Amino acid sequence: MKVYQAEHIRNVALISHVGAGKTSLIDAALFDSGAVTRQGKVDEGTSVVDYDPEEMKRRMSLQVKVLPVEWKDHKINFIDTPGYPDFVGEVKAGLRVADAALMVVTAEKGVEVGTELTWHYADERQLPRIVLVNKLDRENTYFEQALASLRDQFGMKVVALQIPIGEQATFRGVVDLVTRKGYTFEGGNQVQEIPVPAELDAQITAYRDQLIEAAVESDDAIMEKFLDGATLSTEEINSVIKKGTHTGTIIPVLCGSAGKNIGVQTLLDTIVNYVPSPLDVVAEDTAAFGNNVSAFVFKTANAQVGTISSFRVFSGTLKSDMHLTNAQTKADERMSQLVIQHGKTQEPATEVPAGDFGAVAKLSNSHTGDTLTSSKETTKSLDPINLPLPCYTVAVVPHSQADLDKMSNALGRIVEEDRTIRVSRDPETAEVLLSGMGETHIQILVESMKRKYAVDLLTHDQRISYRETIRKKARANGRHKRQSGGHGQFGDVWLEIEPLPRDSEHTFVFEDKIVGGVVPGQFIPGVEKGIRESLKRGFLSGNPMVYVKVALVDGKYHPVDSSAQSFEVAASLGMQEAVPQANPVLLEPIMNVTIEVPEQNMGDVMSDINTKRGHVMGMESLENGMQRITAAVPQAEMLHYATDLRSITQGRGSFSMEFAQYAEVPANVQQDILAQHKKQEEAAHK
Repeated sequence: MKVYQAEHIRNVALISHVGAGKTSLIDAALFDSGAVTRQGKVDEGTSVVDYDPEEMKRRMSLQVKVLPVEWKDHKINFIDTPGYPDFVGEVKAGLRVADAALMVVTAEKGVEVGTELTWHYADERQLPRIVLVNKLDRENTYFEQALASLRDQFGMKVVALQIPIGEQATFRGVVDLVTRKGYTFEGGNQVQEIPVPAELDAQITAYRDQLIEAAVESDDAIMEKFLDGATLSTEEINSVIKKGTHTGTIIPVLCGSAGKNIGVQTLLDTIVNYVPSPLDVVAEDTAAFGNNVSAFVFKTANAQVGTISSFRVFSGTLKSDMHLTNAQTKADERMSQLVIQHGKTQEPATEVPAGDFGAVAKLSNSHTGDTLTSSKETTKSLDPINLPLPCYTVAVVPHSQADLDKMSNALGRIVEEDRTIRVSRDPETAEVLLSGMGETHIQILVESMKRKYAVDLLTHDQRISYRETIRKKARANGRHKRQSGGHGQFGDVWLEIEPLPRDSEHTFVFEDKIVGGVVPGQFIPGVEKGIRESLKRGFLSGNPMVYVKVALVDGKYHPVDSSAQSFEVAASLGMQEAVPQANPVLLEPIMNVTIEVPEQNMGDVMSDINTKRGHVMGMESLENGMQRITAAVPQAEMLHYATDLRSITQGRGSFSMEFAQYAEVPANVQQDILAQHKKQEEAAHK
């Protein structure tokens, strides 16, 4: 593939609801461009785009990837992104390095949940976009309905640039509304210009008027001419469509069937003619780099040759063997052999100019989201990827000792690849926790680790870190006496325990109230240690006890047999006697939860919070008909909330949560927790 300069490059992210046909579209484009001799098919497992075994198995894209298509002396870098919502991180990574977005919708369903979500992500980046109404060859599909769906959701700036020739089984081509020319696509990748069917004249006139009326708003001079009733030339119409597309004042809509390769070539023409090049996009964040090279790593993948870093060059020309500085870590990186990626194949490259994409192996200190530059002086880095926080967590355990030995390395490598993943260890439960964007996300990750790194992991719900406390005062004696051949063991203590306020600065206070030396000072630390150790173990559920004050008020000792260790045991026995008298109770972690949902789902979401023993704390109206709900909910009820919320809102809702406080567990719930704890203890001792 030859080197293209920025004015001949188009960087277009493909976004959609899952199953809209993005992958089939790129396969068709690669075939039309001559890059492959046979159009790949997702259903047949021959797609050039979805080559990963997990993608082939599930028949959907799971990661962002760049597929370059050469078309009429231009290079179109299609940035394919997953449609499934769990892989939002990959979508945002793709949009971060795109200059425009191509939204793909199906003619049958029009705007779906994934359409809305990914459209919003494109709004965040203020990206120009065009729309393809795909699968117009299917039954029960109507272009007008799909277009109406788009305009209802996204406004009147969404305008048709083409209309279909034929419907459903008879769909065979498109009419270009600017030139009023018709094109059919029959016989592989052949395009034929045909006379426009007379029955479409009224439609063409109506949609063409809509297109021109919307497009002229991007140019005051041409709009004035249009309002004066003058006829606009084809060049003037193309000029305002291009300008309007660049500025986002219009969003052109095209027709097609990627599976049957209808309308794909005219789509490629539209991208070349109307979508901005890297030169057209004013990037303030590249100004600091001047003529120096600046490149942004948007994807890190682990392969047999090591780590592969995919990047986009934003300024300068990057050449093989060049040394760059990581703007974040200040590490020096040698850009050994550059490659251009074509799906699973790679082509060596000597240079990658500004606006284009490449990849390099074995960067030692650079990861997704890092900026690489030839300027050692600059302190600026390119804007990072706006990634969401993970919202679903499971505990992972190795299936065998062999898996344990490899688990840490495998988890580290998947975090490198996917920045929406978090791996942590709960210091209290000692569980290894794996957090991601949903159940499917975690499931695919675990399956991928088994295939790629030969690590078999089992998952289960994370253990909730409960706490115990007491409600009233109590007093008890702890006595430890043991005789053996030599010195014996003797310690005797009287303890008084009482609850501390739940908002206390300290969760445990020890007080020495011994008078007259009935327990010598050298044994007091042993008493405190025995109390602390017993509080760590807990008395009800194996969880630590907190908000407790313990006073040593009396005791006895033996001049020969007493020791700090004896008093440690005595104190532990005293706590075992005192706590049951002090009305012990279980505490559970309460989370502050922030939920954003469409207004129509408010009632169902709040009802669901109530069923989870939660309390709604407040509501706030947001833009675009969204509402923000804040609530306090027990963590135990939130383990599968990512799935629950997706079901309630059809995927439109999102949430985040953070620890707030501990609160008493209701009596009926505490009974169930303690019964489960007893079963686990019995099973462990069998």
